Amino acid sequence: MPANHSYRAFLFDMDGTLLNSIAAAERIWTRWAMRHGVDVATFLPTIHGVRAIDTIARQHLPGVDAQAESEQITREEIEDVEGVVQVPGALAFLKSLPPTQWAIVTSAPMALALRRMEAAGIPRPGVMVTAEDVSDGKPNPACYRLAAERLQVTPQECLVFEDADAGIKAGEAAGADVRVVTATHMHPVDTHHPLIKDYRGLAVEVNEAGLMRIL
Repeated sequence: MPANHSYRAFLFDMDGTLLNSIAAAERIWTRWAMRHGVDVATFLPTIHGVRAIDTIARQHLPGVDAQAESEQITREEIEDVEGVVQVPGALAFLKSLPPTQWAIVTSAPMALALRRMEAAGIPRPGVMVTAEDVSDGKPNPACYRLAAERLQVTPQECLVFEDADAGIKAGEAAGADVRVVTATHMHPVDTHHPLIKDYRGLAVEVNEAGLMRIL
């Protein structure tokens, strides 16, 4: 990605990108895994960046209703937002953007997304794409394409901010440029996309045509 590249819109994943909800999510998913006899250590790394229903369905557990289980997970996650905080600098960075030129694209259901955003102090944008808006979650690119459409831009005019492999692949497949936020990563990430630790020190220049460029 050229350093001086400009964009019509920024599309942000939520968990791990704008806010850190790992502690709460892993508490709840650990209990779920233990109830169903799933190995916690190998299971937890797979939960990030994808819809709960897809996470559960991938386990192929006999007699388990993925829809019902995901709804229960969502209820528990809405109740437990202890430790949910913004990624450093995220709020200030979002406030510096034109309000009609950014969106949140999350694998979380709307009710959970709003609860976590409230806990972390992240404002609600005019456009949000959540788990209910697509039939196939990340890494399927439909979510990012839908966000671009709602912002009345093309995916190629967008910069996607992501932290998880599924979301990175979704952004790529949509045709957008991608920046990877590493604030919640425990290990180095292997990617050809530009990396940012968090949003501190990040600034945006908006030209007369309304194009945004990261400084």
